[in-house]
Amino acid sequence: MNHRLLSLSGLLVLALGVLAGCQNPPGHADPLGLDSGPGYTPVNFRGDAQMPGDLHRVVVLPLHGGGLAAEETLEVLDGVLLNALQQQQRFEVIPLSRADCHRLYGAADFSSVAALPHGFLDQIATRYAVDAILFVDLTAFRPHQPLAVGFRAKLARAHDVRMVWAFDELFSAEDPNLRQSIRMRQRTAVQAPLVDPTPAVMQSPARFSAVAAELMFRTLPPR
Repeated sequence: MNHRLLSLSGLLVLALGVLAGCQNPPGHADPLGLDSGPGYTPVNFRGDAQMPGDLHRVVVLPLHGGGLAAEETLEVLDGVLLNALQQQQRFEVIPLSRADCHRLYGAADFSSVAALPHGFLDQIATRYAVDAILFVDLTAFRPHQPLAVGFRAKLARAHDVRMVWAFDELFSAEDPNLRQSIRMRQRTAVQAPLVDPTPAVMQSPARFSAVAAELMFRTLPPR
């Protein structure tokens, strides 16, 4: 009986050793080839070489949907964008809620390419004591396979309306470089080298949009 227990224990130790070796084989940190290929790099943006030294506080307007998504979806994407922006730590983020935007200025959101109410930027700058205003428009939204989201964004100084940064790009799940960026981002977050997290992100419009928002806000001028 004791010999049998010892034999079973030895087999268990051997099996665990084999599994451990499979998880991290010497010289093969990426046995499934999940890290092969370049990640996605946005190209359709322009901005200052460096964030202006006197730009510290920014009001973020609610996402302008343009009829592409329901109000509930826009509210979810508002949170996604704010989280991605705050992670970049370029400036203090002052969010303007949809309810407050509608109550104060007559609309739940404003497009970056439409005419604004007279004195709109001055009013926001005075009320919130900010240096700039960030507009973000939803230019495309496909919440089914293959997922896609388009963002157009503009960061304008409040006192002279000068454009500090502008961005306009479509993110599609069909782009292999974007899928690679998703793999690298998600696998780093969950620390699971043998798991390809891409399918989970590809099935969630919110998670897919979070990746797109992060890639977008990375292009903001550095400090």
